[in-house]
Amino acid sequence: MIERYTCENGLRIVTEKIPSVRSVALGIWVGTGSKFEQESNNGISHFLEHMFFKGTTSRSAKEIAEAFDEIGGHVNAFTSKEYTCYYARVLDQHTPIALDVLADMYFASMFEPGELEKEKNVVIEEINMYEDTPDDLVHDLIARASYADHPLGYTILGTEDVLRSLRREDLLTYIDQRYLPSNTVVSVAGNFDSALIEEIKRRFSAFSRTGQEASIPAPAFAANSIVQHKATEQAHLCLSLPGFRVGHEQIYSLILLNNILGGSMSSRLFQEIREERGLAYSVYSYHSSYRESGTFTIYTGTAPEQVGEVFDIITNVLHQVMDKGITDRELHKGKEQLKGSLMLSLESTNSRMSRLGKNELLLGYHLSLDEIIAKIDQVTFESVQQVAKQLFASKMALAMVSPLDSFPANVRSDILLS
Repeated sequence: MIERYTCENGLRIVTEKIPSVRSVALGIWVGTGSKFEQESNNGISHFLEHMFFKGTTSRSAKEIAEAFDEIGGHVNAFTSKEYTCYYARVLDQHTPIALDVLADMYFASMFEPGELEKEKNVVIEEINMYEDTPDDLVHDLIARASYADHPLGYTILGTEDVLRSLRREDLLTYIDQRYLPSNTVVSVAGNFDSALIEEIKRRFSAFSRTGQEASIPAPAFAANSIVQHKATEQAHLCLSLPGFRVGHEQIYSLILLNNILGGSMSSRLFQEIREERGLAYSVYSYHSSYRESGTFTIYTGTAPEQVGEVFDIITNVLHQVMDKGITDRELHKGKEQLKGSLMLSLESTNSRMSRLGKNELLLGYHLSLDEIIAKIDQVTFESVQQVAKQLFASKMALAMVSPLDSFPANVRSDILLS
């Protein structure tokens, strides 16, 4: 059963007790990421995530790592466009240690100048590695093509120039502005007792900061085109269309549509482009949902001379779904795939903890497994086709990393599928 607590300072605690397991996953979720940055500090959310592991008033960076190695646990963090998470997974008997270290990092990190400069180099190498991976880089470009100058179009990693300019004072100011009690969720899933909840309350319910919740205007879909020349063997192509925000009433129809189009090896795009024609090794689609908006994106990597042909196949497949809808078999198979994926993911305490944290931050409510399955079962042929017609009526955003200097003539963002 999912339980929620709100501390007097506004911090929320969300828990799901699972007595049948012997592990606990614990996460501190902060509602901040690259969406809440400016060009002048783009990348600070991700850099700050790194710096929380670089030593506190009572532990060095090595001692933080050793604290989990000594108990066979796992600790890590990640940054997205709308949230940052610091999490650990340990045996249930070691949960107090995990909480102690995570709380120490959250409240007592030093951000020592020497560590700051060293970690800048680490993150710059991460950026360089990303730049050398075109099938990752193109997803940053499609975000920029979709959102233009809106912060949702910013890269999460930032740039070398901005990172070099960051000072300790910038990190402390950002924490004061964004790491607010009202903007923080502690989520727990696994085998724990009430003493853990009381200890979380004791450690997290008293702090306060002076910042106020930021209001970011909802973005408009830009439908721009971006090509980045790179001496690669393949052309890496993405096209995006407007999607749905988190919690949209038709989100499950869109999830099912995505599954049918490019979410599995039996999907239409995979079968048509890879299996039937052999034009690509990797082809898939995905949907990204944010608080106020979303995007539906298709990716493929193909030989540069085949980009135009692959693009025509993609648009033809989208036309077919708009005009004729989906089949009975696709609807049934898609529902079973979604339900199976959901249930399998819930066997992991880490997945459950993540679901709790994200839902609390982005939605403010939690659906039970039965409620989610009911929503999946309610999806119909008509609702999927209606979503397809709604999404595919827009101009598209395009991005490509390629040895080509421009898109082929037939690959245009102003092509309307309807």
